[in-house]
Amino acid sequence: MILTKQYRCIHSSSCQCTKGHLSEDVIFLVFQQLNWNPKLIAALSCSCKWFDDLAKRVLWKEFCKTRAPKMMVDLQSSGSHSVDGNWRALGKLLIYCSGCNRGGLFNNIQIPGHFVYRTRFSRTSGKSFLLPQCRTDVLYVSDPCEHLDQGDEGDIGFFRGIFKSFSMSKVRKLLIQRGVPLHPTHVCPYCKAKLWNMLQAKMIPTSASCRLGSYEDCIEYYVCLNGHMLGICTLLPLSESEEVSEIE
Repeated sequence: MILTKQYRCIHSSSCQCTKGHLSEDVIFLVFQQLNWNPKLIAALSCSCKWFDDLAKRVLWKEFCKTRAPKMMVDLQSSGSHSVDGNWRALGKLLIYCSGCNRGGLFNNIQIPGHFVYRTRFSRTSGKSFLLPQCRTDVLYVSDPCEHLDQGDEGDIGFFRGIFKSFSMSKVRKLLIQRGVPLHPTHVCPYCKAKLWNMLQAKMIPTSASCRLGSYEDCIEYYVCLNGHMLGICTLLPLSESEEVSEIE
């Protein structure tokens, strides 16, 4: 529920709400009935600074807790009332495949970002993306979002993830120990923080490609300062047995 703490009003001078607006409790109940619809939350955030603040503090948090309840409980089990980055960034990560642009993070592949209806994030899968000395870290990774028949690139899969308490993780400690530089220009599409290239750091285990069903030498991913992960891989073709199973 909404905290009773009073927040300073941050309406802009041009805001149409300065003569009165619905209370936070009423807005909370309205969006609860709407099952925390993310597109409506985003639309509300654009209306004025006050609504944007409310969405960041309350609405996106409730959306995340409803969309992935067990995952959110785990991410907050270290005693924090927040998550690394912010709730809006995490909400976007849950439902948005960032894709890539020519000249962007992933070579010259052009696949536009898009919303995804539902994605599963797995803590067990996350273990496959960690080096043996970092296996005590907690990482949730999504199933790959498949973009098939991309010309010479073949079948492309995008995946994303989130670390628990990344600031205290062994992955972050190892990145710093190895002196891995942050990307000079590009930032995380979810929280705008700087990124580490895990391929450049030589911290992508072979188990990651096995988990994704991809070619071993065709996988790359980045981790930002807030522990958000985004990556790309070239997917292996289906075997004959799998094709038969799909038809059945």
